[in-house]
Amino acid sequence: MQVSHAARAAVASFDDPNLVSAAGLLPVMRLAEKAGLRSLADTWLSVPTDKGANAGLKVASIVAGMVAGADSIDDMALLRHGGMGKIFTACYAPSTLGSFLRSFTFGHVRQLDAVASRVLVNLAREAPIVSVPSDGGFVFVDVDDTIIEVHGHKKQGAGFGYSGVRGINALLATVSTSATAPVIVAQRLRKGASGSPRGAARIVADALKTITRLPGQKSPVLLRADSAYYGSATINAAMKAGAAVSITAR
Repeated sequence: MQVSHAARAAVASFDDPNLVSAAGLLPVMRLAEKAGLRSLADTWLSVPTDKGANAGLKVASIVAGMVAGADSIDDMALLRHGGMGKIFTACYAPSTLGSFLRSFTFGHVRQLDAVASRVLVNLAREAPIVSVPSDGGFVFVDVDDTIIEVHGHKKQGAGFGYSGVRGINALLATVSTSATAPVIVAQRLRKGASGSPRGAARIVADALKTITRLPGQKSPVLLRADSAYYGSATINAAMKAGAAVSITAR
């Protein structure tokens, strides 16, 4: 048997009108709706012009695409494949979602942070995201950054950081206990060449504020970080929020 065509780039799409390629999206998006994702985005986001219209539906679409495996704007087309239109409405085209995101300023990013923290609090009312430690121990908040490799010479903010990989720097704050797995509670994308502690005080303050609003959270909180975050700004932000601190000294 011989291949009948020369090798070339191919694009595959799921086009059966009676089937969906990601049926698991249905319960996920029902949970997101119950947690108020769409209504909160409509309330807090103020992206100007027609590009910001129906912000809640557009944010929900982007979340759905990422859950289904999209890692670029073009990949958001999977929301319109096959029978998706039979179980979801307002499945926006990738170009529409791209124009929406490109209209964001840093202020809109902060608005989206407000949406994310409130969605997390609402989700915690539905499931024990951060359960009270059975041993009476700490709730742990860990802060660290990582490099997300990107491709393309026009990628905004891309640069070479401490890893030597061209990418964007992601600063993450996670919360966990001895009985629960880590959950991202705050996040920020920065230029690839950013130093680890840049903006850490703000993200620590945001994360600790969100944790205090979680249902039933009365346990002591311990902030943990490596020596890159050994500085007065980060430590003072944690202590001001009432958290204990464990940071490696240089």
